Amino acid sequence: MSIEIKTIGIAGAGTMGQGIAISCALAGYVTVLFDINAELSERAIQLIGQSIGQSVIKGKLSRKNGDECLNRIKIVNNLSDLKADLIIEAVVENLEVKQKLFADLEILNSAKTILATNTSSVSITQIASILQHPSRFIGLHFFNPAHLMKLVEVISGELTNPETALAVVHFSQSLAKTTVEVKDSTGFIVNRVARHFYLESLKLLEEGVTEEAGIDKLLRSAGFKMGPFELMDLIGIDVNYAVTNSVYEGFNRNPKFKPSKLQKKKIEQGLLGRKTGRGFYDYN
Repeated sequence: MSIEIKTIGIAGAGTMGQGIAISCALAGYVTVLFDINAELSERAIQLIGQSIGQSVIKGKLSRKNGDECLNRIKIVNNLSDLKADLIIEAVVENLEVKQKLFADLEILNSAKTILATNTSSVSITQIASILQHPSRFIGLHFFNPAHLMKLVEVISGELTNPETALAVVHFSQSLAKTTVEVKDSTGFIVNRVARHFYLESLKLLEEGVTEEAGIDKLLRSAGFKMGPFELMDLIGIDVNYAVTNSVYEGFNRNPKFKPSKLQKKKIEQGLLGRKTGRGFYDYN
């Protein structure tokens, strides 16, 4: 029997949660957005409205479709109200935080609800280990900005039911995404390969070979849409560093994945990229 997905819940109203919400609502899904920080939730709906408005101005979306999309997104301030056929988590990259959230969501939702994590690097099997029904748990990794980037990794844990995986693949395709099915492994595919896009660039900077702008310019000229430092600022230097650290630990501290001291220093200074106004570049 096929699994039907009509409503989407999203836990986490940060940049990724906002982008995922837009993607789901544009595809016609009723979307419920929750964040433990009510102020962030209210800010998120404003930013979502601005993003949709920009698409309308650029002619990528009609005013009617834009309004309909925004109306499909509902903010809830209590976790108990986060109920849907599919719930996607987009919170901090911390195993314990994710496990606690999913343990609560499993109790609050029906036995048919699929629980999915947007984690960049944490083991799907490990997150699901505390659940009563790990067969309904899966990884659904979007890329930033989620409403524009076409790729989605669908990651099955060791106990994920094939029917669950199939339903999530069909859902991802309904968002007009390019879907790749992946087995649970450290860093999955993209983030494992992409570590060296960032780390080698950071090493060049540390060695004084050239400045950030030079490296970014060179890689854009080679066909990349953004250079590594521009991309780290967009993603969030803290988020990028957390993923690198997770992959580093996942590969038993293999030196080739060792996080950069430059990133750590930026984080200590509160220079996290676009979201703080400064990172590798100044956006003020």
